[in-house]
Amino acid sequence: QVQLVESGGGLVQAGGSLRLSCAASGRTFSSYAMGWFRQAPEKEREFVAAINWNSGITYYADSVEGRFTISRDNAKNTVYLQMNSLKPEDTAVYYCAASPISKATMSSHAYNYWGQGTQVTVSS
Repeated sequence: QVQLVESGGGLVQAGGSLRLSCAASGRTFSSYAMGWFRQAPEKEREFVAAINWNSGITYYADSVEGRFTISRDNAKNTVYLQMNSLKPEDTAVYYCAASPISKATMSSHAYNYWGQGTQVTVSS
């Protein structure tokens, strides 16, 4: 069982930055692939970024490539999402998720555990 708690969301102006954190419980965190997803009002949940168990492989959605960076610290059981050059269209609830498949994946179906989400609002 893995429990995930996100933090770091908030209100920021366009062009600004935020860093989201996701603290995980459980001794097997280091073997899990981790992902970030987001859901805007009246829209489907969408993939944002993923990282494999040893940080060797990362994937990004085209919409955030070059602006967002996913990273993890297995010693701290934490995964991060650094978000730079934020745009109003990045406004959403951001969720972190854990997959027992150690290889990073963009498919939400591979993720068994989800956090409660943290709101990110980017004003224009």
